Amino acid sequence: MPHRNTVRLAAATAAVAAVTTSLTLGAGNASALVRRPGPITLPTPVLMRDTGGGSQLITATAPTLSSTSGTLIWWQKEGTVWKKAGSAPARFGAHGLAEGATRRQNTSTTPTGLFGLPFAFGNAAAPTGTVLPYRRVTSSAWWCEDNASTSYNRWVSPLPKDCRGSESEHLADYPTQYAHAVLIDFNYDKPVKGRGAGIFLHVNGSGATAGCVSVPAASMDAIMAWLRPADSPHIAIGTTGGDTAVSRY
Repeated sequence: MPHRNTVRLAAATAAVAAVTTSLTLGAGNASALVRRPGPITLPTPVLMRDTGGGSQLITATAPTLSSTSGTLIWWQKEGTVWKKAGSAPARFGAHGLAEGATRRQNTSTTPTGLFGLPFAFGNAAAPTGTVLPYRRVTSSAWWCEDNASTSYNRWVSPLPKDCRGSESEHLADYPTQYAHAVLIDFNYDKPVKGRGAGIFLHVNGSGATAGCVSVPAASMDAIMAWLRPADSPHIAIGTTGGDTAVSRY
């Protein structure tokens, strides 16, 4: 886990404050900022150690690790400036969030960290405008979550013989939550058995999730139409402060 660098953060804050002043007021009106009360609020991506290197970022933040709800914002970088493209209320795991590096499977916690968004899938047709690779769920599609399987934390169709259905998700069984979803690549690139599998950004169900991040259906549609693989989209999940603050990722 990267350490906090307050000196670097302070320098970035000062630099962006100057840029924000120029962008907001114009070069000839900077003095107006002095007379305006209240602090400057910087976009969350500016405060982060790493945003994934692209120009699209989603931040999903909760007040504390024990929180089961919070806020999701999607950001677009235009030139050197991060701009808010949309926001939605978010739900997290039934047992809150957990540090991604040490998170364990079957704990109903949402892992914190910075993750890629490789592809989308769903029981319904892709929303209009979707360009992220999209897989349509069929009756034979599963997400293998069996630690004993060579297909651990993978989309499989049909279910392999070494992957127990009782330890996996039959994607068609969740027509509401998985009407539309995007894979969060937590423990996906090089899966470590026992850390967790099947962590997605998906549509809200009836309450907190089993470890995923969920948002209202309309927000999910808007996000999927907005995501662009060429912009290297990432999602940062964390708290608003403390050791798991989203700014640390």
